[in-house]
Formats: sequence, structure tokens, C-alpha cells
Amino acid sequence: MKYVTTIDNQSYEIEIITKNEITADGERHTVDFQSVVGPPVVSLIIDDQSYEAYVNPTEAGLEVLLRGQRYLVSVEDERQRLLREVSGTNAVRRAEIQLKSPMPGLIVAVPIEEGQQVNKGDNLVILESMKMQNEIKAPREGKVTGVRVNPGDNVDQNQVLVVIN
Repeated sequence: MKYVTTIDNQSYEIEIITKNEITADGERHTVDFQSVVGPPVVSLIIDDQSYEAYVNPTEAGLEVLLRGQRYLVSVEDERQRLLREVSGTNAVRRAEIQLKSPMPGLIVAVPIEEGQQVNKGDNLVILESMKMQNEIKAPREGKVTGVRVNPGDNVDQNQVLVVIN
């Protein structure tokens, strides 16, 4: 099965050949993908390189935290893409986005405030977890309608941090 994966507005064609072999934009790779600590933490080995990632489903797709960087990822299979292209419509976006914590941690900084207009990629929250600081960025432009955390707060995984309209 072929998939189109979009990572931060750049698309890649992924084809699953076997359980441990894929092609990404025509280039073959050996892979191993395992859930490590429940659903959010995964171990990924690509061509003998090991990675650990946190994966959270969001209203906009998947939020992947890898090596301290946050990526917005959407995946469509061939049928979904064809239906979208034939219908001439894009997926309907909900007006409100609730950004949730990808993991438990400590809020280090909240450089935005309620009512502020933000652009895609702006830092909304800095979250410290496992001695790493992770920047939670805006997935799209909008107005901050809710700030649910303050610096110094401890948060749980999937706790709402910021709401954007």
C-alpha cells in the first residue's frame, strides 16, 4: 500500500513493501517500528539508525516529537488522496485547536498570552521533560483563546496547554 505523508508542508510517498522494508520517495529502507512505553512512545530503527519518538494524535493529524523537534504529520493512503483530489476539497479544519502536552513534564515558559494573534511555527509553550526542553509551536495561525498553564506547572500527557481559534 502506498501512502502520502506530509511533514510540515513537505510531502513524501511511502510504500510498505514488507513488515521491515519500505520505500520513501523511491529509496529503499529497512525499518523496525515498535511501541515502547504504551501508545505515545515508539522506537524506530531506520537503516540501523535508532530513534525514539513521542506520537500524539491531534485534530490536525499527528504531532511527533523527535530529537527535541516537533513535527506535524498527516498521512493519507492512495484511496483517501484520490477521493480528496476528485472531490476538489481539502479536509475540513475545525475552528478550535487544543494543543496538548505530548508527554508529562514541567512548563518552563509560556511566551504568549490569551488574545494574542500567533503565526504558524510561533513558540507557544516550552515544556521540560526528561531533562530536555521541547518547544510546542503553533500548527497554524490563529488567535490564542485559552492559556491553560503557567510557568512552573507540572503537566500530564495529553493535558490541554493552549487553545487556538
